[in-house]
Amino acid sequence: QVQLVESGGDLVQPGGSLRLSCVVSGLTVDDYGIAWFRQAPGKEREGVSCISTITGITSYADSVKGRFIISRDNAKTTAYLQMNSLKPEDPGVYYCATRPISCGADTWNIQGRYDSWGQGTQVTISS
Repeated sequence: QVQLVESGGDLVQPGGSLRLSCVVSGLTVDDYGIAWFRQAPGKEREGVSCISTITGITSYADSVKGRFIISRDNAKTTAYLQMNSLKPEDPGVYYCATRPISCGADTWNIQGRYDSWGQGTQVTISS
């Protein structure tokens, strides 16, 4: 059974930084995609970023390009989301998710393509 555990959410001021972590266990394939989604109150869940574990190829939502960086450790069991220059539109619950294939340039941000999800970690931005 695949399990994902997120951590790192916190209260931060606008312009600040946070690093989220997602520990993945139970996967039986080597090449998979790990993605971060977020959901703000009253809004739909949206894709933030994805990384393919074998190639390291990444994808980002336009709203976070140049500010967020996704990475994974060498063991490919932990993914990170480094969030810099946080804006008032960035808060929400951040979820990590996995799919048993690499991210895919056109499908990485489609929720239905992911079959395992974590419980989420809350990111709050306030001055």
